[in-house]
Amino acid sequence: MCSIMGFTSKSLTAESVKEYFDRTVSRGPDMSRIEVMGDTCLCFHRLSIMGLDESGMQPFFLHGDAAVCNGELYGFRKLKAELQGKYEFKSDSDCELILPMYREYGLGMFGKLDAEFAMIIYDGAAGKLIAARDPIGIRPLYYGYLSDGEPVFASEAKNLVGLCDEIMPFPPGHYYADGKFVRYADLTTVSEYTEDDLDTVCAKIREKLIAAVEKRLDADAPLGFLLSGGLDSSLVCAISAKLLGKKIRTFAIGMDLDPIDLKYARTAAEFIGSEHMEVHMTRDEVIASLEEVIAMLGTYDITTIRASMGMYLCCKAIHERTDVRVLLTGEISDELFGYKYTDFAPDPEAFQAEAKKRVDELHMYDVLRADRCISVNSLEARVPFGDLDFVRYVMSIDPKMKMNTYDMGKYLLRRAFAKDGILPDEILWRQKAAFSDAVGHSMVDDLKEYAESVYTDGQFAAGRAKYDFAVPFTKESLLYRDIFEKYYPGQARMVKDFWMPNRTWPGCDVDDPSARVLKNYGASAY
Repeated sequence: MCSIMGFTSKSLTAESVKEYFDRTVSRGPDMSRIEVMGDTCLCFHRLSIMGLDESGMQPFFLHGDAAVCNGELYGFRKLKAELQGKYEFKSDSDCELILPMYREYGLGMFGKLDAEFAMIIYDGAAGKLIAARDPIGIRPLYYGYLSDGEPVFASEAKNLVGLCDEIMPFPPGHYYADGKFVRYADLTTVSEYTEDDLDTVCAKIREKLIAAVEKRLDADAPLGFLLSGGLDSSLVCAISAKLLGKKIRTFAIGMDLDPIDLKYARTAAEFIGSEHMEVHMTRDEVIASLEEVIAMLGTYDITTIRASMGMYLCCKAIHERTDVRVLLTGEISDELFGYKYTDFAPDPEAFQAEAKKRVDELHMYDVLRADRCISVNSLEARVPFGDLDFVRYVMSIDPKMKMNTYDMGKYLLRRAFAKDGILPDEILWRQKAAFSDAVGHSMVDDLKEYAESVYTDGQFAAGRAKYDFAVPFTKESLLYRDIFEKYYPGQARMVKDFWMPNRTWPGCDVDDPSARVLKNYGASAY
């Protein structure tokens, strides 16, 4: 990961912005730079992943233009070869392509990128800033307005606390130019479903996921893999091991008492022959890390915080004990193929609408979780299930096929790899377990118990009455909101709402976001 920031203003200087920008130095601890061009500043903290020497340091400059980017541009070598005769490249960094592409295609460049990115471009001739974000929002970007009305863009909300009255996430799949946001990509609006039959659908899912994993294995820094023992991360690991043809490094975490997933992660690791590291966490570690995790995340959402506890502590151990710099993860599969609560979808149209909503909002929840837990530990996240071609295709599959009519969630994904033999059946056909529970059911219980100890019933009633947006509805949610307000005062609208099952569906009107409270959860995780 890297951290970026940019603005044009007479009231804010490079010297005065440094303390705000340095709040995210953990995203890019290798090297830092702030460049001033008149009233414009571009800021960059670097984590070296592609082109490791100093020539890959940003901002990049070209004929009076400048750019900073936190991203990975997949297939950049082919694009670079096409532009080589026209432009001189001085580094092996993929992001050096940005300014030549801007010169060639203008604002149309964003739609041509197969990438995870957040970027800011300074157009020297026009004297203006342009900002853009990838279609899912895998790389973070926030914005607000300074006291003089000028916009400021930054990798994380914490960069803008104290600078802007209102901080908002930069909308994924948009660019900002000439004072307005323009959508350049929409992956989730489907006008016509594919007519592919079941065999073809599964064949394409397999082909496209393998391609998505393969392009994310390209890194000059050491690779690692988060392995929960569930279907999604296990598939990413198994595909990677086969493609690389060598032993990969996998990492798993669980509570010291009842870590359901550690057992399955170990099974998957042994089957694919990985170099496997287990991390154990205790109740005391979880409670002690809670405030730090919420401050890091910039959210009060219950699901996101619960699921971040294990991921954060696992990534912390990876950072402290290994030389790994890039981690592949299994996020985004649930939203595409369905989750425990989508078994209750009343019809295919409702399933599709829910998938669209969830993918569109992922940047505020699971994608945010993965980014912050990994980047705060100076690592980079790559998400194969978020591949643009893969997402477009899965969203175009007739939702009648994706609904759980097979008595097996994510049937299409499982069937797609059933003949490959890259995972044991007990992993490939294992029912879904909620990550925040599967690290150990006791973790969620510990957090709830701790929240109960913080507030009396009267304090809970008075505490929740303070809020008029996303009102806390349990003592646990009030605890998270109170901590959030300490670090991001008045910024609750950065998050749309609580990530909960769709309460309008029969069977989903619950007061806890965990799949464990749904009647179809049962013993599926064990």
